[in-house]
Amino acid sequence: MDVLSEVIASMRTGLPAATRTDARAPWAMRLRPVAGPGFHVILEGACWLVPPSGPSGPSELGGVGEAGEPVELAAGDVVFLRSGREHVLADDPATTPTRLHTGPDGGGGFGELTIEGPGARTVMLCGAYDLDQARPHPLLRGLPPVIHVRARHGRHPELRSAVALLCAELSGGRPGADGIVPPMIDVLLFYVLRAWLDEADAPDGWAAALTDPGISRALKAIHEEPGRPWTVEALGRCAGLSRAAFARRFAALVGEPPLAYLTRWRMTTAGRLLRETRDPLSAVAERTGYTSEFAFAKAFKREFGVAPGGYRKSAARPRSA
Repeated sequence: MDVLSEVIASMRTGLPAATRTDARAPWAMRLRPVAGPGFHVILEGACWLVPPSGPSGPSELGGVGEAGEPVELAAGDVVFLRSGREHVLADDPATTPTRLHTGPDGGGGFGELTIEGPGARTVMLCGAYDLDQARPHPLLRGLPPVIHVRARHGRHPELRSAVALLCAELSGGRPGADGIVPPMIDVLLFYVLRAWLDEADAPDGWAAALTDPGISRALKAIHEEPGRPWTVEALGRCAGLSRAAFARRFAALVGEPPLAYLTRWRMTTAGRLLRETRDPLSAVAERTGYTSEFAFAKAFKREFGVAPGGYRKSAARPRSA
């Protein structure tokens, strides 16, 4: 599995959820914050993404548009909101929001919402990804607060195709849609992140790390074999760089030294194994590079604040709706 896929898989705690909204102007929805990243796909018509008003107003979305101005969204546009913060969708920035729309909040599920009115029609898919926010991967933290991928002809054909397929599934009422739509929404996330990587003019941070030939090879090695007793020198050889040059470049792009990231990824992998498997702690320790269950448990508790067994029990409990 490539690094981007591994990162998303490691953070996933449930299925994405979505609501198909069919609205006729005038309308404005204030969407409450959600626990994970949010997204909007404009299937038909047009609308505006408006930062919330009030004391914390334009800064809430970290610079939507210029100086926090509303952004016009057209059919085929896709918007990814890194933190799922409160915001407004409206037919016009001047329309006053009339409701606090609950919307989806991860955990799977698909709903529909209709807003009646005499004006122009907008159809959109609004949703949330169920990703771990307690310990977000640096890749997620390094994303812009808002990624707006415009429906430009000839750009990102895979993303355009995914949007078209989603539109067909959501508008046709055909059998099997409930099983098809969630994985398509997952695919949409990867295409949005690819578009972000492709359109970064002067990429830095994780955008640069994933596209840097040497550093991306080292990251791939860490992700493929987190239990291997890696050294900075060995990772430098994977990258085709000297030890010192590799350590400097890795820290500059990834944001932390190689072995610090290795430890982070080992703990991330351990958390995923504890959530998704019934492997004994000794096996989880071995797969993440620890020679004893005691050493693993100590490192895990230092990172998560809870012992591995307690973490596993907590992850197994159903979350409240």
